Amino acid sequence: MNFHVNISILALEIMARFRSLFYFITMIFPTLVWGQYQRIENFIVKENLTANGKIALIAVDSLENVNEHINGTFKFSINSFEQSLTFHDGVAVPSHPIDGSTFALFKHKNQHNSISKLYFLYKTDKEIIPVKINGLLLLIIPGIILLIAYMFKRFLTAFVILALIYVYFSSTKGLSLVQILENTYHTIKAFF
Repeated sequence: MNFHVNISILALEIMARFRSLFYFITMIFPTLVWGQYQRIENFIVKENLTANGKIALIAVDSLENVNEHINGTFKFSINSFEQSLTFHDGVAVPSHPIDGSTFALFKHKNQHNSISKLYFLYKTDKEIIPVKINGLLLLIIPGIILLIAYMFKRFLTAFVILALIYVYFSSTKGLSLVQILENTYHTIKAFF
């Protein structure tokens, strides 16, 4: 009986050690897997170093430093065309060259979020200059144009009213355009 008690104590001791080893492995393993997971959080677009009419997508961190740990194939959508781009040391080059100046929307979706950036790719004879376009400008610029059109409409209305007053006075009271211009000239001259 003493033999069976020793075996069961030994079995419990081995199970306790394996249990602690099991807990250790289950706590460390996700950390090891998580450390190897690569995710593109941000990217920028630049001209490819070889200046062959192609652009380069560069994976960067929040301070826009190159993230050289990004290697592998990632899916991007460029102007709604899905492409698999292969990154080496944080840099990928799409296979198609840019023929002329164009707008390009680059979009990447990972497990946590989606990143999209709009660029105007200005192509000259020697280089491609990517200009990032802020999405807020796409709302502000039309708003400014509408505001100018509204102000012009009010100005046009005031101009039409002044023209009607001029026609009335010139036809009934003898006021002419030459008299108005001469008076304006003398008034401006009096200020200087």
